[in-house]
Amino acid sequence: MNANLLLRIAMAIILLTHSVSGMFNNGINDFGNLFLNQIGFAPYGVFLAWSIKLSHVVAAILLLANKYIKLAGFVIIFVLIMGIFVLIMGIVLVHFKEGWFVVGGGRNGVEYNFLLIIVLLAIMYPDGIIKRN
Repeated sequence: MNANLLLRIAMAIILLTHSVSGMFNNGINDFGNLFLNQIGFAPYGVFLAWSIKLSHVVAAILLLANKYIKLAGFVIIFVLIMGIFVLIMGIVLVHFKEGWFVVGGGRNGVEYNFLLIIVLLAIMYPDGIIKRN
């Protein structure tokens, strides 16, 4: 069994559940209209929201298929970092002010995005980022 198979499956499940559900409950359109457009991305908020969620679906499929792992990882990390920088309004304005914890010691914090980034890096570089001779 591939050493990071379980991580790839877990990441794919997270990406799919956070994306597909919004496709059927109007969540993506709401995120685009009620959040992204309101923080300065109008009139492109809905387009950006759908782009983000569709990239999650494609990345999840690539992770499950064990194909183009680095590309899939870079795309999702880019989206997450944009969540830290551009969606400063998302992670920093919403999550960071809530602190570190998602639940427990706080609510809605940054720990979830941090964990996703680290797991993706572990999947992308199972032998480490820096190889020593």
